[in-house]
Amino acid sequence: MQRTLDLMAHAHQHHHGQHHHTPHRHDQHHHDSGATPDGLPEILDLDAALFAPHLTALTGRIACLAGDDVRHIVDLGSGTGTGTFALLEQFPTARVTAVDSSPAMLERLVSAARERGLGDRVRTLEADAGAGLPGVADADLVWASASLHHLDDPATALAGIRAALRPGGLLAVAEVDGMPSFLPAGGGPGELEARCRAALDGLHAERLPHRGADWGSLLTAAGFSVEQERAEPWELRAPLPGGAGRYAFLVFERIRGSLDGRVDADDLAALDRLIDGGPEDVRHRDDLVVRSTRRTWMARRPA
Repeated sequence: MQRTLDLMAHAHQHHHGQHHHTPHRHDQHHHDSGATPDGLPEILDLDAALFAPHLTALTGRIACLAGDDVRHIVDLGSGTGTGTFALLEQFPTARVTAVDSSPAMLERLVSAARERGLGDRVRTLEADAGAGLPGVADADLVWASASLHHLDDPATALAGIRAALRPGGLLAVAEVDGMPSFLPAGGGPGELEARCRAALDGLHAERLPHRGADWGSLLTAAGFSVEQERAEPWELRAPLPGGAGRYAFLVFERIRGSLDGRVDADDLAALDRLIDGGPEDVRHRDDLVVRSTRRTWMARRPA
């Protein structure tokens, strides 16, 4: 999810001549201030809240593989802290090093940790994960959610992650298969969404060459032992949890900004109707279904 939103945010800023700092971007080409795109933290937090049961199941699976003796976890591309907090809950005696290239996101995460009474279990590292993890060694678990595809040189970055893990330590990778979908399949709305997805795929191909990479073979080449690989459909159906309409609205607002000039005028007008407050607005629809496919890889640094 973060990957797609990051790219949409960048495309929108590029179109309007703005270059804000995006939270999960680990290449250094687009950095300036510590600002984050408006709305992105809210989208990430809504994504976390809506899919919380799925994330709990995933971190439970990680815990089964990682074992009981997990003391130090690294959250790579930590964003607003979704993974950090899920892992702190799953591993009650562990501490987390949250790594992100955005100081604004790290400040937000630290503040949230303090509010939850978890401040003493979280430290932060402002770093570009592609250039290694300075000062991080003997980690028991590294969690990389929607961050690896941003790396300019996956082989170098994976070597750095491997060096930060203790022998026998686990790397858990999660990636998202493009934008989430919300509208009923088939018919006008579903076809519109499919065209938007195809246009966003074109943007991804231009700007994020490692999107959709075969991480299984890259992990193996980097000296990891891949123990599990899965693609899981995460789906929410009516009655949808609170926040689903707002989540859809914010995602479509971002899609609309990034696809200006990349889809035809009729599709732009149709996108406008999904966010204009009228009867077709996603916040008013009763036929929304939130679907997202998460791909995961569990890989170990050999003992």
